[in-house]
Amino acid sequence: MGIDCLVLGAGQEVGKSCAVVNINGKRIMFDCGMHMGDPKHPYPDFSRISKTGDFDGALTCIIITHFHLDHVAALPYFTEVCGFRGPIYMTHPTKALAPLMLKDNLKHMINGMGDKEKFTSDDIDSCMEKVIAVDLKQTIRVDEDLEIRAYYAGHVIGAAMFYARVGDASVLYTGDYNMTPDRHLGAAQIDRLPLDLVITESTYGTTIRDSRFAHESEFLKAVHTCVADGGKVLIPTFALGRAQEICILLEDYWERRNLKVPIYFSGGLTIQANMYSKMLISWTSQKVKEAYTNHNAFDFKHGWLNTGFSLEVFKQWATSEMNLVTLPGQCIAGTIGQKLMSGKPKKIDLDPETQIDVRCQIHKLAFSPHTDSKGIMDLMKFLSPKHVILVHGEKPKMVKLKGRIESELGIPCYHPANNETVSIPSTHYVRADASASFINTTLCPNFSFKNSASEDKCTSELQICDVRVSEGLLVMQNNNQKPNVIHQDDWSGKTDT
Repeated sequence: MGIDCLVLGAGQEVGKSCAVVNINGKRIMFDCGMHMGDPKHPYPDFSRISKTGDFDGALTCIIITHFHLDHVAALPYFTEVCGFRGPIYMTHPTKALAPLMLKDNLKHMINGMGDKEKFTSDDIDSCMEKVIAVDLKQTIRVDEDLEIRAYYAGHVIGAAMFYARVGDASVLYTGDYNMTPDRHLGAAQIDRLPLDLVITESTYGTTIRDSRFAHESEFLKAVHTCVADGGKVLIPTFALGRAQEICILLEDYWERRNLKVPIYFSGGLTIQANMYSKMLISWTSQKVKEAYTNHNAFDFKHGWLNTGFSLEVFKQWATSEMNLVTLPGQCIAGTIGQKLMSGKPKKIDLDPETQIDVRCQIHKLAFSPHTDSKGIMDLMKFLSPKHVILVHGEKPKMVKLKGRIESELGIPCYHPANNETVSIPSTHYVRADASASFINTTLCPNFSFKNSASEDKCTSELQICDVRVSEGLLVMQNNNQKPNVIHQDDWSGKTDT
């Protein structure tokens, strides 16, 4: 049997990550995300897993890599509305933080979604009760044949790459990862594993980033210039992960420059995110852990609490040339952030009835928790899998990265679109008995002799090599007997074996 990978989301796009992988008869759903910029098709097409809706019979388990909505937001819908009751695995921090993201998302679900596509806060609670939390490098036996293991991925607190093995076939699904450390998280860490397939994100598949110091300096200069001129700065970013990274950076800069300008961060979710960040120090970078005894990096002296949302602030501030909006390095297609990053538009349609005059400054925030093309290539070279599948990226970037992986590393690489299946062969070893006549052939030496000149070139040395090669037949019995390797002379030619 081989390995089949059905891509239900993040195929040649960034959004609603979801891949169903069949490994020697065991079917695993990796991630169950929602597309935040596509209200017409927010969820993966789950009917492709089972036409009858028997998802318990169709899937062995679900694995969630981290708490971002494009990786987890469809999970309550799949369990509570579609009815999946099988095991769900994620790390302890992801289990703690995912409900915060999911419940916050309920407050502003994508416009245009029908009632049948929605779920409630109680559904989220019921869903999370089904989750089995795992530790890093803990080997979990899902059943008699399937084992899984989580590895540190960086990216956000709790993010993990997941290894899965059935018999001799094995797969690694990376989710989102970062191969370089930042101010609050370490770099991804994984063992060298024998792998038939790696399914990797490719968000920045053609980008090689400059140094982190250069990005931070550019960002801080833009912020400082704006506030020094009397303007206001809006930084819409994830409340869990990037918000903490940026707050640590601004806190350090404010201290060094002795600035008194208040920093406000959104109340509610960000408050809870900061609280969990303080608790989950063991998942952070070495620098943050080492400083913990004297100072918790997530205690922000210059941070003030402010309720409200980035969109409401944007409506008020976008009309002034003095103000600045800085945007994260990757915005999902169809979102307001993506429209702003595509150029400086003069007007933005927030909805059919609301249009905003955009006069503020726009700055692309060059921070990202994703690895760049060098990081992807380094990981693929280190792991050296037999095959690679690219997900979570734009098609033109995938095409270029696929070419590099195949030409530089010699690894077959695929970049399927949504709802496409990639089938690859898997490693398959068979334990077998051996007949006495076959064993005897392996005992007979087959010497090869050749002369070679010694170092002084005056004498020759005789080299003796044993080049024995044993050939036999692997016989698989129909009556479930153990396979047997026999000598070809013992083969009877019967067709019932």
